[in-house]
Amino acid sequence: MARPVDPRRHEARRLQIVDAGLTVLAERGYEGATTAAICREAGIGSGTFFHYFATKTDLVLAILELGTADTVEKAAAHEGRTDPAGVLLDVLGGWADDAADPRIPGFVRAVAGVMHLPAVAAALEADDLAQRELLVPWVERGQAAGEVRTDLSAARIAAWLALLSGGFLERVATDPAFTVDGERDLLVATARAFLVGDRAATE
Repeated sequence: MARPVDPRRHEARRLQIVDAGLTVLAERGYEGATTAAICREAGIGSGTFFHYFATKTDLVLAILELGTADTVEKAAAHEGRTDPAGVLLDVLGGWADDAADPRIPGFVRAVAGVMHLPAVAAALEADDLAQRELLVPWVERGQAAGEVRTDLSAARIAAWLALLSGGFLERVATDPAFTVDGERDLLVATARAFLVGDRAATE
C-alpha cells in the first residue's frame, strides 16, 4: 500500500530543489546547470529530482511561475490602501528589492538563453500579464484620485512602468556597477516623476 503524501513536506522538498536550481542556474547558466549539479546543491539523488521535475526546463518554469505567483500575492496585499500612486511606487521598489538577491542576475542571463523555447516564452508572457493586471487598476485609481497623469491611458502608463522595472532588472543583470542599492531610489524617483507627468504644470 502506498504511503500517503504529506503536502507540506512535498512542497518543502520541491521548494528546496527550486532554490538549489536557482543557485546553480545563476552560477553556471542554463547549459552548465546539469541536473547532477542541482542535485548536489540540493543534497538529493537524481531520482528525487525527476520525481518533481521531468526536465531542467520544467525547473526553470517552476522558478518563473513562483515569481508570477508572488506578483499576484503582491496585488492582494495592497488591497484596502487609499494611496494609488504610493502603491505603484511601492510595487516598483519591491520589484527592485527582489533583484537584490545575488542569484537573480545570473538567473536572468540563464533565462535569456532559453527564451526561444515556447514554454519559457509562455511563462514570461504570463508574468508580464500578471504585472499588467497588478499595475493597471492602481493606475486607474490614481487617475481617478488626481494622483496620476491622465494624458496617457492606464494601460500605456502600466506598460511604461513595467518597462522601467524590466530595464532596471536587465541592467542589474548585465552591469556589475549598476546595483540595486545604488540605483533603487533613482528608479522610484523616475517612476514618481513619470506618474505625475505634466499634471502639476496644468493644474
